[in-house]
Amino acid sequence: MFRFFLFWFFGLRLCLAQELPKHVVYFETDEYGVIETEKNRLLLFVKGLNEDKIKKISIYGFCDDRGSNHYNLILSQQRADAIKRVFYEMGIDDSLITNVDGKGEVLLKIIATEDLNIIRGLNRKVEIAIEYIADEEENLKNKDALGRTLPLTFESDLVVGDKVVLQNILFRTGYSYVLKESIPILENIAKKLLEKDKLYFKIEGHVCCTSHGRDAIDRGSGKRNLSLARARYIYEYLNRKGISRRRMKYVGLKHKFPLGGDPKFDRRVEIEITFIED
Repeated sequence: MFRFFLFWFFGLRLCLAQELPKHVVYFETDEYGVIETEKNRLLLFVKGLNEDKIKKISIYGFCDDRGSNHYNLILSQQRADAIKRVFYEMGIDDSLITNVDGKGEVLLKIIATEDLNIIRGLNRKVEIAIEYIADEEENLKNKDALGRTLPLTFESDLVVGDKVVLQNILFRTGYSYVLKESIPILENIAKKLLEKDKLYFKIEGHVCCTSHGRDAIDRGSGKRNLSLARARYIYEYLNRKGISRRRMKYVGLKHKFPLGGDPKFDRRVEIEITFIED
């Protein structure tokens, strides 16, 4: 009976007026494991989100009125933590989850006895609230001081000192050469730089996950110069595609300039504009 009521209740919620995305996950009595049907509903909810525009995710756990206050606080926190783990398994960026709180029991109001089990079932839950980035924030976030759209590309109105990150250029872990799937992207970059023949630039290699800003070891050569070797690889590739060496320099910047987020983004190659011919 309770399961039938849940499906009816959930269907009713979908028919109501649209608002900021919210979702409720329901639990069995005294349990914090997420049952398969609830996990599947949560998966459908997550698939419908615009992940690029999520500002923050709040997760709040609750219990019914049975059990002590102390027990219910612990159980409600365990339920909230369980949903956070499911989000992690689904690939949601952990930094977006800003609140994971157990709120304890939901007090019962005076209700008819025959409704007691249904209401308690609805109180054994975790509520998930999604806040999106406002359009104004999104516009500011994606513009630099000159009003140019970020990230900068070779199609941007570049000036000296600008840096263009070579997006989706994937190196084999620990080596200085790119994976096969990155070659077409490199070819496209070379074509753009051939067209932009007034640009002079420096190729900067970066690595992640070393201590004290040191470089990483290139497994191919055994030398601790992986950032330099990767920059050199891009330099030699562009030269083979017809770009003059006099337009280019390359340098390895080791792990001196981490971006402060996910370490995978520190494994990067950037091109800094050093001179523009009139």
